[in-house]
Amino acid sequence: MTHPFWNDWYFGWGWLLWMGFVFLLFSGLGNWGYTYRAHRKYDLGGPKSALDILNERYARGEITREEFTQLKLDISAR
Repeated sequence: MTHPFWNDWYFGWGWLLWMGFVFLLFSGLGNWGYTYRAHRKYDLGGPKSALDILNERYARGEITREEFTQLKLDISAR
């Protein structure tokens, strides 16, 4: 008895092609997921504002308190 769904694609070498396709599909998705997670740690959230840069400079000690206060007033006036 011949069933229309049981043909050479299931009993011959066709199953190997389907398994290869499934393997490539899963490995491609896995590779995409890995690279997505690996590159997310380098995402800094966009450009920094002038006030953020000013706060970092003050925290590192590059500018004095008076300079920080004056520059902060200049930035907030814009």
